[in-house]
Amino acid sequence: MKGTMGNRRRQMECSRMDNKCLLHDFLSVSVQCPWQRAVFQNGVPYYINHEQQTTSWDHPQMTQLFQSMVDLSQVRFSAYRTAMKSRRLQKALRLDLLDLSVAQSVFDQHKLSHNEQLLDVPDIIHCLCTIYRELQQVHPHLINVPLCVDLCLNWLLKVYDCDRSGKVQVLCMKIGLFSLSKGQLEDKYKYLFAQVSSAAGVCDQRQLAVLLHTSIRIPHHLGEAAAFGGGNTEPSVRSCFQHVGGAEFIQLEQFVDWMHLEPQSMVWLPVLHRVAAAETARHQTKCTICKDCPMMGFRYRSLKHFNFNVCQTCFFSGKVIKDRHLSYPMVEYCTPTTSGEDMRDFTKVLKNKFRSKKYFTKHPRLGYLPVQTILEEET
Repeated sequence: MKGTMGNRRRQMECSRMDNKCLLHDFLSVSVQCPWQRAVFQNGVPYYINHEQQTTSWDHPQMTQLFQSMVDLSQVRFSAYRTAMKSRRLQKALRLDLLDLSVAQSVFDQHKLSHNEQLLDVPDIIHCLCTIYRELQQVHPHLINVPLCVDLCLNWLLKVYDCDRSGKVQVLCMKIGLFSLSKGQLEDKYKYLFAQVSSAAGVCDQRQLAVLLHTSIRIPHHLGEAAAFGGGNTEPSVRSCFQHVGGAEFIQLEQFVDWMHLEPQSMVWLPVLHRVAAAETARHQTKCTICKDCPMMGFRYRSLKHFNFNVCQTCFFSGKVIKDRHLSYPMVEYCTPTTSGEDMRDFTKVLKNKFRSKKYFTKHPRLGYLPVQTILEEET
């Protein structure tokens, strides 16, 4: 009996080793000479540069991606800087093509219903392979399955397994992929809330803290966590439950309502959606500062001065002219304005013309986000 059990155990171990070898062979094509993909016994990949005789935890394309984000340091506002970095990451991983429903369907297919479960690297790879093969059927020219799987695995390990133990919690994988997937913002809130809520569809303070802490690891990985409270989610949890009158539990509708206030811990996520929406926006108006026309991306219109428009480059870098600075109220547009919006803004400018500079000093307000979560002192 003992001999039979021992043989079976050896067979299972050999099967696991064969499986790891197959996965390694499949993903080895994600890098090119002089790079080689190697794997530790726990399945964690690392990368060897034979030309420079160096090794790295990071896939060479992941390293290049983060080096390309240096130019975003000129964006003064942390939420936008983080969102723009997240957008580059999202597109590099091709998660901007992943529907929330498809991601959930794949998790169900792989029977990943227990969010506390720890996945080893082969399990993560199998799940990612299913996701990217689904995407490849819809976008055959955009999806290189081995490359996408290896990059996404690299990212998940960087964010949720920095010690490279070879284990990632199901909850972390879900929140990471849901956060960077495509879909309506409110649908995303619904999916995220569902990962931590009870069977009754409610969430207590501890469960909300788990959601916020897991989510904030994404900006932390981008070097931006300090602006969102670091790892301290307690103020955000407290503000959420105060928002619902100090109740013991919150429901989905209350969570979504609170998220519309763009709390500090999660503000990067709705801003990511605005960044994505603004990417192809073309505004047929001239930037008052740099004279660029048409303006691409975000457009910022002053609600204090007539015909004062600022492009996103000037706004994010803090460029000003004369006495027209960012303390005056402005409104953000990530899509071209309608005639109704133009008329509404014109009316607001008329009202603000009769207000003094002292009034705006006492009532700082921007039309795109709460000031206290976005504006920072220039460093």
